[in-house]
Amino acid sequence: MKEVIRLEDIRKSYFMGKQELPVLKGISLLINKNEYVALMGPSGSGKSTLMNILGCLDTPTGGTYVLNGKNVSNMVDDQLADVRNVEIGFVFQQFNLLPRLTAWENVALPLIYSGAARKEREERARAMLQKVGLAERAHHKPNELSGGQSQRVAIARALINNPSILLADEPTGNLDTKTSVEIMELFGSIHAQGNTVVLVTHEEDIANYTQRVIRVRDGVVESDIRQQATAHK
Repeated sequence: MKEVIRLEDIRKSYFMGKQELPVLKGISLLINKNEYVALMGPSGSGKSTLMNILGCLDTPTGGTYVLNGKNVSNMVDDQLADVRNVEIGFVFQQFNLLPRLTAWENVALPLIYSGAARKEREERARAMLQKVGLAERAHHKPNELSGGQSQRVAIARALINNPSILLADEPTGNLDTKTSVEIMELFGSIHAQGNTVVLVTHEEDIANYTQRVIRVRDGVVESDIRQQATAHK
């Protein structure tokens, strides 16, 4: 089994003047390719800080993070930005779509940074929208889409560069129950196609869709349990 994420004794502290505030206190984790993982923890547990480190949005104070064979622990901002664009697809609670761009233009955004020509960007973005069931909405802007449709656009954008991991932060937090189920079923099909999915959530019923639940409390891993996904139809 190919490992995608290896964390060894990851620590993260913030400093208020000379006072050290430890948030992560030595987290070690291994996530293999095509795992479907929920990351859970109460407010203040350190799970958001851990997600930021997993997503290369922040660097640890100590320890080692190897992502898809690359040690990213001590990379500088520009290097981390390159890693994020190639290795990680992000899905956020707020969708984070650009309001003036159409659905396909939003999906194609990461391809601009990787230097793809406009025709290729449009073709790949339309194909990805079809994959998430939104081909007919390609020319709609975010204000013309429902919450569920907006999240599908965001998921398509996250997948456009074929990342090593899909990292979703409370992806159903702004959606009603029916739409949440539809989005989680979409994540299930994405995982079934071979993608590695890490989902940050505080909702047990959302975590039930995954195969492994890692709970963080007070900056350490409290439990790491493999489970049968129970929330599918």
